Amino acid sequence: MMDKKLLDILACPLCKGPLVYRKDARELVCKVDRLAFPIRDDIPVMLEDEARELAADEEI
Repeated sequence: MMDKKLLDILACPLCKGPLVYRKDARELVCKVDRLAFPIRDDIPVMLEDEARELAADEEI
């Protein structure tokens, strides 16, 4: 489970905007850039190369 304090300070590395924690998918989502950053072993991987693009029909 992600630490609430960590979630509060993390931001998208591209636009510096807020991220949405998707517990079920184990990822942090930037709504602006439509990118999902994975969380591996409870550590957010905040690299653009590791993020996946959200599908056009994917709910955020």
